[in-house]
Amino acid sequence: MRKSPSRSKFKNFRHSDFTKRRREKPISKTQDYVTNTRTRLFIAWGVLIAAGLGLAINLYKLQIVQGVKLTEKARNQQMVNLRPFMPRRPVIDRGNNLLAIDRPVYTVFAHPKLFDKSNEEIAKLLSPLLNKDTAELVKIFESKKSGITLAPALPEEIADRFIALHLNGFEFIQKYSRFYPQDDLAADVVGYVNLDRRGQAGVEYSQEKLLERSVQTVRLSRSGNGALMPDRAPEGFLHFDDLQLQLTIDSRLQRAARSALKQQMEKFGAKRGAVIVMDASDGSLLALVSQPTYDPNQYSKAKIELFKNWTVADLYEPGSTFKPLNVAIALENGVIKPNDLFNDPGSIKVADRIIKNAENKSYGQIDIAQILQHSSNIGMVQIIQRLQPNIYYNWLERLGLGQTVDTDLPFEVGSRLKSQEEFISSPIEPATTSFGQGFSLTPLQLVQMHGALANGGKLVTPHVVRGLIDSKGQMHYSPTRPIPRQIFSPTTTQRVVEMMETVVAEGTGKVAQIPGYRIGGKTGTAQKASASGGYIAGARITSFVGILPVESPRYVVLALVDEPKGENAYGSTVAAPIVKAVIEALIPIEQIPPSLPVNPTPTTPPN
Repeated sequence: MRKSPSRSKFKNFRHSDFTKRRREKPISKTQDYVTNTRTRLFIAWGVLIAAGLGLAINLYKLQIVQGVKLTEKARNQQMVNLRPFMPRRPVIDRGNNLLAIDRPVYTVFAHPKLFDKSNEEIAKLLSPLLNKDTAELVKIFESKKSGITLAPALPEEIADRFIALHLNGFEFIQKYSRFYPQDDLAADVVGYVNLDRRGQAGVEYSQEKLLERSVQTVRLSRSGNGALMPDRAPEGFLHFDDLQLQLTIDSRLQRAARSALKQQMEKFGAKRGAVIVMDASDGSLLALVSQPTYDPNQYSKAKIELFKNWTVADLYEPGSTFKPLNVAIALENGVIKPNDLFNDPGSIKVADRIIKNAENKSYGQIDIAQILQHSSNIGMVQIIQRLQPNIYYNWLERLGLGQTVDTDLPFEVGSRLKSQEEFISSPIEPATTSFGQGFSLTPLQLVQMHGALANGGKLVTPHVVRGLIDSKGQMHYSPTRPIPRQIFSPTTTQRVVEMMETVVAEGTGKVAQIPGYRIGGKTGTAQKASASGGYIAGARITSFVGILPVESPRYVVLALVDEPKGENAYGSTVAAPIVKAVIEALIPIEQIPPSLPVNPTPTTPPN
């Protein structure tokens, strides 16, 4: 019987071989596993060591190498530079009446798509507040669904009433706007600011540095969401001073001067006019009025030429109002005496020219006071002919002709005087200058010169700025002005002012008389010079300058009316009544006592 091959095969297979093979295979797997595990550990440790080394290197770089720079960058991200808004300082007159102030206003935007009422209903509610017709408002609401500018600068009190209506669909954005409570009363002095809050005229322009409150940029911390952290704000950084810019202008006198000027301008159909009142003791301007003018609250509607005050920005020939100054020059040089007599035949020949008086009048034998009373051109030519031309010219320069007035009002222009060579070489130049023609100056400069007659001979600086005061009236800053220059002696100026008194008492200035008060004055009716040379046919500038009180001169009042119409348009008829009205207002304001006893008006006893 054959043996099965399989049994033979299994028989030959030894147990030890089986066991050996069973043991060899698990040992090999364990060794491989250990080897792989070690490799992985080495790799992991290598990665960790490399990462740690990299972190250490990066940490060193961040903390040591770039530490300062990164710290600064972090602080910049955590801080914000803030320059808080500061309102402009208010402007007040010498009586503390507000002339200009910053006030909160609101820009109102309408979003009709958010209205919870009909356009008609909302229009009816808002019509009285916005001073607009209901139909007009409805049309505005229908123009767009959103983003309509309903009011660019709504006053706070009106905005409060608006908000109280609790209407949906309106957005209020607060801002500050410059407001002028007196409207156009002092526009020529105060000026205005534009949309960028920069002064464009008047003291708003010339005193920008005083009106702008100084404020420094501060750095504030902010939280992670970007909100400012007020607890990190510097102490008192939002506090600002209560200083106000006080002017020398008196609103009461300004109003009286404007009323008198407008009345005469309307009566004579004049082109423009001006009134200036100066305290000659220090040069402070108590009133400065110009017509026509503008409302600084609505400056965009005004003509651009009105923004420059023509009393400091335009030149004119003063005419006879300059004659008292020529008399003072002659007296100071000793070429005339107060009682000297001159013959006025009505005309005089100078070189190849014939000079005449107004209306071809002749006055015969007259003294110096009468030359002023009658405004004799012939008498003035004869007086100045006694002076050497070069000496006369030097005196005109001493008075300031050919120079600019040093004032705190902007856009001033310099007066014009012929060159010394031309003036001395031509006899006609001193002759025409003697009665106020052939040169030009600003109205303000003429007031400055007459101020020298009113204060004992000193040339003061005309100004409108008194200084910065706080709410208690304490002065914190006052501008430094040039020391007044002595031009004439007090004796000379007093004699001239007394001569000017005769103009009001007996001459062309009678209309300016005020019972009980001694007033000196001088009329002027000058031809109007043309820009192209010569004079404009039929055009004239009428003026009157007054000084009071004669016994102790202090105040100068000048009225100018440009191109009045009518045959009876003269300094005596047009300008003198203005000066009288202004002086009548000045007397109680300045408490000027009467110079002479005033006879009471007799009354009829009751029956």
